[in-house]
Amino acid sequence: MPFSDYRTALVTGASTGIGAVVVERLAKQGLQVHAVARNAERLAELAERTGCTPHAVDITDTAALTRTLDGLEIDVLVNNAGVSRSGNILDADEFGIDEQIAVNIQAVLHLVRLIMPGMVERDRGHIVNISSIAAIYNFGGNTMYHATKSAVHTLSRQLRVDAYGRRVRVTEICPGRVETEIFGRLLGDMEEAQRRFYDGYESLKPEDIADAIEYAIGTPRHVNIGHVEILPTFQVPGGLNFERRAD
Repeated sequence: MPFSDYRTALVTGASTGIGAVVVERLAKQGLQVHAVARNAERLAELAERTGCTPHAVDITDTAALTRTLDGLEIDVLVNNAGVSRSGNILDADEFGIDEQIAVNIQAVLHLVRLIMPGMVERDRGHIVNISSIAAIYNFGGNTMYHATKSAVHTLSRQLRVDAYGRRVRVTEICPGRVETEIFGRLLGDMEEAQRRFYDGYESLKPEDIADAIEYAIGTPRHVNIGHVEILPTFQVPGGLNFERRAD
C-alpha cells in the first residue's frame, strides 16, 4: 500500500536508534508520526527535528498507554521497543524475566489489541514488528530474549490470520547485530559495549533497518512483505555443537 494511503503512524522505542530513524523516515513520507518512548528530553529533540508528536510513556504501563492512544487513529504501527538481559534460564533473575516479557511481548500485544481493530474497521493498516534473528535461531545466552522475540515472530504470522480479508498488512523484521544502544544498556557501559560489540565489526546501522521498513510499507497495496531477515554480511547464524562425554 503506497504511503499516500496512510495518514498516521506510531513508533515505539522512538527516542534513539532504529526508532528515531524510522520516525524521521515516516515523517519525511508525509505521515503524522506519534513517537513513544520514556525519555522525554530526547523525544522533545526528535519532535523539534521531525515534527512528530512526542509521547513520553512507559509502554509497560498499560493504563498510561491506553490513555495515550485514546481517540487516535493509527494507520502504521511500528513495534520497535525492546530490551535484553544477558544469561540463560539457569542464571536468570526475576526482574530480567519480567522486564523482557513486559517490554518485548506484553506491550506489543496490548498495542496491537488497542490499534489493530481500527485498522480492520477502516480496511487500512500496516503493523511492523521488530523481532530478531534470536526469534528464529538458537544460540547460547539470552534465553528470555530468544523466548520473547520468538513470541513476536509467531504473533506476526498470527496477525495475518486474524486480519484475513481486510487490507491490513503485517511485516516482521528480523535483524542481526545493529549498532544501537541495546548492548550499552545491557552492560551499563556504552563505551565498553562499543569496544566489545562494534569496534572492528561491520554491523548493521539503524538506517539499514529503516530502509527495509520504508520499502515494506511503500509497496503496492496488494503486496505484503511478511518476513525480512537482515544480517551483516560477515555475521552468520547457526552452527552445531556436540558435547562428547564418556560417562
